[in-house]
Amino acid sequence: MPRFMGFVRMEENIGTPPKALFDAMDEYIGERAAKGIFLDGGGLYGTEDAVNYVVRQGQVTRVDGPYAEGKEVVGGWSILEYPTVEDAIADQQSFADLHAKYWPEVTVISTLRQISTGPDAPAE
Repeated sequence: MPRFMGFVRMEENIGTPPKALFDAMDEYIGERAAKGIFLDGGGLYGTEDAVNYVVRQGQVTRVDGPYAEGKEVVGGWSILEYPTVEDAIADQQSFADLHAKYWPEVTVISTLRQISTGPDAPAE
């Protein structure tokens, strides 16, 4: 079965989501965990403690937060497994719908990407 990684991106420091969203997410995740769809996931702390290593032209530079240029950050992640890609896409819509219903004043970008089993070795 294909596995996916889900990301939730939004502006940083916009406040805590409403309790109704937390409650809806608990139910949503619980149902999917019971079916073996939700494998793992969670929220992320803010970028003020983030550490990045940038590799540019063979040079490695450490860049610590905060990042003034970043408007949207990944606030949460999940690893999911579905029988089909179509099932994953439909369920991602349900996930986005929860945010629209319970936290409509916030712009949330919900991304789902299939996890690669590769890549194949480069040709010699």
